[in-house]
Amino acid sequence: MTYSFLLRTLTAVLLLASTLTGRRVLAQTTLLQNAPGRSVLSLDGRWNYIIDPYETGFYDYRREAFDQSPSGKGGYYDNQKPSSKQQPELIEYDFDQAATLQVPGDWNSQDSKLLYYEGTIWYKKSFTLAPKANKRYFLYFGAINYEAHIYLNGKKLGMHRGGFTPIQYDITDKLSPTGENFVIVKADNTRHADAVPTINTDWWNYGGITREVFIAETPATFIADYQVQLAKNDPTTLAGYVQLGGDGRAGQAVTLTIAEAGLRQTLKTDADGRATFRVPVKKLQLWSPQRPKLYAVSLSSGPDVVQDRIGFRTIQTRGQDILLNGKPIFLRGISMHDENPLIPGRARGEGDLRMLLTWAKELGCNYVRLAHYPHNEIMLRLADEMGLLVWAEVPVYWTIAWENPATYQNAEAQLTDLISMGKNRASIVVWSVGNETPPSAPRLKFMTSLVHKARSLDDTRLVSAALELRRDGYAVTVDDPLGAELDLTSFNEYAGWYWGGKPSEITQFKFAIKYNKPVIISEFGGDALAGYHGDADTRWSEEYQEALYVNQLKMLSGISGLRGMTPWILADFRATRRQHPVFQQGFNRKGLISSDGKKKKAFFVLQEYYRQQALKYDTK
Repeated sequence: MTYSFLLRTLTAVLLLASTLTGRRVLAQTTLLQNAPGRSVLSLDGRWNYIIDPYETGFYDYRREAFDQSPSGKGGYYDNQKPSSKQQPELIEYDFDQAATLQVPGDWNSQDSKLLYYEGTIWYKKSFTLAPKANKRYFLYFGAINYEAHIYLNGKKLGMHRGGFTPIQYDITDKLSPTGENFVIVKADNTRHADAVPTINTDWWNYGGITREVFIAETPATFIADYQVQLAKNDPTTLAGYVQLGGDGRAGQAVTLTIAEAGLRQTLKTDADGRATFRVPVKKLQLWSPQRPKLYAVSLSSGPDVVQDRIGFRTIQTRGQDILLNGKPIFLRGISMHDENPLIPGRARGEGDLRMLLTWAKELGCNYVRLAHYPHNEIMLRLADEMGLLVWAEVPVYWTIAWENPATYQNAEAQLTDLISMGKNRASIVVWSVGNETPPSAPRLKFMTSLVHKARSLDDTRLVSAALELRRDGYAVTVDDPLGAELDLTSFNEYAGWYWGGKPSEITQFKFAIKYNKPVIISEFGGDALAGYHGDADTRWSEEYQEALYVNQLKMLSGISGLRGMTPWILADFRATRRQHPVFQQGFNRKGLISSDGKKKKAFFVLQEYYRQQALKYDTK
């Protein structure tokens, strides 16, 4: 399958989705691998914004989109100014006199009147960039929630749906020759039944441009994409590809260098600008949580040179064991959201993300579940650096519109972008295609298609999903037919909280598991308000959560195939569904760390359990 074919297919898919949803889509270019590592012009900082709940800046009074009209004019994206002071035109907006929001950052936490706002906000940023000859320029957004229409100098670049994956456009021919430019974004976080995720979620619907924005510069012919990893289950062979973009990419020399490993390989690209390789390697120090070794990897072709830091490891299953670099491992994990509990809003950058992973390390983790959507690319690189294995997930969550073709294409596009973003990160060992999706025939077809897509894009990692269960009293059955397609038997269970009964009764639950695969408990837990105390039967108290963890760990230890867990959750997080005026106040309180950074009593229970598991597995 050629690169050109893949690009044509992606474009066709996006156009099909636009037809099914009644809107025209301009396809974004294939994501530039390691875009933040390029020469960049940051557009982070203050952006002017206009709140537009009626979408006045997008539709005329007959509800027809301005950017679909013959002239393409009339919307806020024109950034129109009066032509004269003497006879000014009627213009009912002005970005330059509007208030500002910090980017990256959600709007909910920056303006009190936007706390619960769902709808459209327009962003505008002016910048100076004079295009150079023989260069290409890519406008890159780390994430915009949820539907984004993006314009440069009044011209539409495209539309993107999905609140957690990167957005990128080649703007080389659209930059002003004067060097004075402006970019305008229509961001709309309205929830929809046919979206991914759907209307009903259990996290805050943050709106806006939530991750970094920059312009990357490349040569006219450039390294667009690459994968440099060990071949499947083979620590002696490095395998992958390099894909050139731009003109004249056929028959070009590409050099792969890993100096520390004594490797230098020169390749020739085919007619589509692609060069594949399988190279024997010796004396590679394999990446692991105990020794997270990263190698300096250099890729060069003509004037383009890309540097990356990549670790090399193998991951596979054998019966009920998970093997990292050929040795059994127990995944001592925790789930987490992309949110710093100490400050309102989305995590804002490396400092926030490093703090979360440092907490996980202090807990004794060698593994994190980045739920329930793709997290920041910075988080993946930090996990590589800090030695934490990663479960990476797409937001196919609860009750997706299983029979809507456009919904499936949206989910597949988000999965594709997640894998593109993370495929060179040694830390990622599991691609997850969803969470707590209720079994049905349409759902099985939808989810199985995602599993097959993940394997077609990357056969070197495990594929899983957080499954639901069947209960009859204390008898729990795990027989979801999707489990047959997965590498792990992963499921969420809430004995002692949603299942009722006291923490002391948890040990009565018994599991009948259909599949002879490693078992990962992807969620368990219960709420506790930090500082609220009572006995072990007092719901919401730290003692209740502590007793719940003690008895959960006793119960789960009876599962013969248990090879890991990611309890719910590292830290309290904001969730609109959580309305109790005393104990929740808009927070899900299942965190082991409170919203003011205090470690609850259950933190130390899990920490000790993980210490014992480390002694058992890490000394082998």
